[in-house]
Amino acid sequence: MKPKLIVIEGLDGSGKATQTKLLADKLKTEGYNVRQLEFPDYSSPSSALVKMYLGGEFGSNPDDVNAYAASAFYAVDRAAGYLSDWKRDYTDGCVLLCDRYCTSNIIYQMSKVPESERDAFISWQADFEYDKLGLPRPDMVIYLDVEPSVSQKLMEKRYGGDNSKKDLHESNLRFLLSCRDSALYAAEKCGWKLIDCCEYGEIRSRRD
Repeated sequence: MKPKLIVIEGLDGSGKATQTKLLADKLKTEGYNVRQLEFPDYSSPSSALVKMYLGGEFGSNPDDVNAYAASAFYAVDRAAGYLSDWKRDYTDGCVLLCDRYCTSNIIYQMSKVPESERDAFISWQADFEYDKLGLPRPDMVIYLDVEPSVSQKLMEKRYGGDNSKKDLHESNLRFLLSCRDSALYAAEKCGWKLIDCCEYGEIRSRRD
């Protein structure tokens, strides 16, 4: 079978992991060979720079590390995982469901560049990760759009109200608002499938 790589994107607290698992279960019942992937891969040494960045070791603000340097941290982690682990599954025709992927750099890091440079950044990201590093291009990107105010409430529940558990991105609402703008721009520009996950100021049910 021809391999398929499907990406589920969204801001923190949007339900990516839940929806990835639901989709995996559905495809498995239909007889597909499915593997779930999650990025960054925090279990791998290749995520060390990502952990340092999100832990604030390079600065207490996301903008302290420019868009291209931060993108490289995440890209190297993905490339290491591909070469050492899931490349075989991809070439064997597996359906790979990714909770975040290269497209996350567009959402989170493009928010750091001026709006006039957005298209150039999207082109750079594709050239760097797909053409230069050799990572496979996704067949579909699904963006779960959740209003930041709703996702913030969900993260409060996740961390039991302990804001100290939030990483560099999660703790900065201004940054997350900018990331959502980047995501909505990219969804239209790149042809992502956008799903509105909120209704009346609340998250829709998991099954819905």
